[in-house]
Amino acid sequence: MYIGKLVRIPGIVIGASTLSSRATYVNIMCRSCRHTKVIPVNGGFSAITLPRTCDSQPLDGQMKNPCPIDPYVIVHDKCEFVDSQVLKLQEAPDMVPVGDLPRHTILNADRWLTNRVVPGMRAVVMGIYSIFQNKAAKSTGAAAVRTPYIRVVGLHVDQHNGGRGRPVFTDAEEEEFIRMSRQPDLYESFAGSIAPSIFGNKDIKKAIACLLFGGSKKVLPDGIRLRGDISVLLLGDPGTAKSQLLKFVEKVAPIAVYTSGKGSSAAGLTASVIRDPSTRDFYLEGGAMVLADGGVVCIDEFDKMRDEDRVAIHEAMEQQTISIAKAGITTILNSRTSVLAAANPVFGRYDDMKSPGENIDFQTTILSRFDMIFIVKDEHNEARDVSIARHVLNVHMNRQVHDAIGEIDLEKMKAYINYCKAKCAPRLTADAAEKLSSHFVSIRKEVKEAERDTQVRSSIPITIRQLEAIIRISESLAKMTLSPVATEKHVEEAIRLFKYSTMDAVQSGGGADGMTRSEIMAEVQAIELEIQRRLPIGSQVAVVKIKNDFIQQGYTDAAILRALTILGRREVLQFRSQGKVVFRQAV
Repeated sequence: MYIGKLVRIPGIVIGASTLSSRATYVNIMCRSCRHTKVIPVNGGFSAITLPRTCDSQPLDGQMKNPCPIDPYVIVHDKCEFVDSQVLKLQEAPDMVPVGDLPRHTILNADRWLTNRVVPGMRAVVMGIYSIFQNKAAKSTGAAAVRTPYIRVVGLHVDQHNGGRGRPVFTDAEEEEFIRMSRQPDLYESFAGSIAPSIFGNKDIKKAIACLLFGGSKKVLPDGIRLRGDISVLLLGDPGTAKSQLLKFVEKVAPIAVYTSGKGSSAAGLTASVIRDPSTRDFYLEGGAMVLADGGVVCIDEFDKMRDEDRVAIHEAMEQQTISIAKAGITTILNSRTSVLAAANPVFGRYDDMKSPGENIDFQTTILSRFDMIFIVKDEHNEARDVSIARHVLNVHMNRQVHDAIGEIDLEKMKAYINYCKAKCAPRLTADAAEKLSSHFVSIRKEVKEAERDTQVRSSIPITIRQLEAIIRISESLAKMTLSPVATEKHVEEAIRLFKYSTMDAVQSGGGADGMTRSEIMAEVQAIELEIQRRLPIGSQVAVVKIKNDFIQQGYTDAAILRALTILGRREVLQFRSQGKVVFRQAV
């Protein structure tokens, strides 16, 4: 129905072959009488057929030595060639229904349309829908089977590709966005509109709002690029709606790819080299990080990824490129993406009695690349539980409560994010920079003192990357209100968010009574010494008696249990009668 017609299809380029030459005019010569002739080639993948008889025969057919049948050979030096490239176009991930495999088609681009796109770019293609006979179909003897392809006649690269083309907004839209940006409570209402069906988590939603807008990219005079994208890690107990937040971000971000850690390999996240079955050439196919260039990658179950796969995204997160050296292809692809990852702690749930290092099973190298790390705990608090239960029931009963509908709808959020990203790149003011530097120094000092007190190095590092993170958060807050500069007010909010997230994670692991970890550890050590002093080797005593004794002295229950567990691990004590009695061993 569409064959031979002009079609226009949008999609994302997932593969691009190397350039090859395709003949437009073929020069052929007769072997016996040296007669030459030029045949035009009709483009695409179609093959040409050489004439079977020589044209130089006289009209009357009276010739002593007629040329044999099939006399022509091709003279390659005198043929005319043009550049040709085979592209692979896949439908955009956001247009594919859930559960369906994205369809893809082959494109044939030639002349000035070659080398215009790389894997990961979104494009709209105008072309002629044609068919050709595949070599595989030919060899199997399926004579009637044809493979469709599109001969490209026009290529429009989409606006999101790193500012290669600006998004187009109507005057009415611009006016509406400028009016929106002047609302005094825009930051609060925008954060509130993120996943409105999820109760609470105000600061996490604010952090996600910052992630969607992003900071300002900078290129220094010596060519070094500083990223503007913000990355956030949500680490916490099951059932705290982490995956739901990720799913919402996938819907609201202009470009987004959602992947789960267990099913993601290093090649699937970065890029894979694939051999083309017909030409036997290698070509690149972009993975999730390349396809989300200029958007957000949501990685769920981040802790279930294999370490060697997780290492693949180190470079993509900080340098924003992916270097490939596989099968003779050495290249660098862009992956200017924000990463929003969700993970569970080592033991499935966050254990308050253990240090953050024991709870978080990630290397320092990956943790320092996240701008904000949130520890989401499922705390037992009756008043909070009642309000959450009421909220969830209202959502399930389809009562359109005010809470379950955001003030700003999805499409408007998407368009506003696009507009801010295109029009605004804020910079810090001198006063804000001064304030930020003094705050950063005090934060470093705080961490150093905490490390000295507990004599344990923090598993979440506070490095210069974290200073850049606060700068990026300040810029994104300014960008949200279309402000050209990030002021002290923005910096204050950025520092507050940073302290609530990453700093809180560094210092977390305190007891239920709001005591710091260093105080609890001091208590635990005191209890350990006391037990060892009071219990002679070979004696045994009831655990209840030890507990009551220490509680009367003013020690906390959690610290006593912790001390007993540590001594049990060191085999100083042995638990007997289902843990009711402890026996002091000779060590």
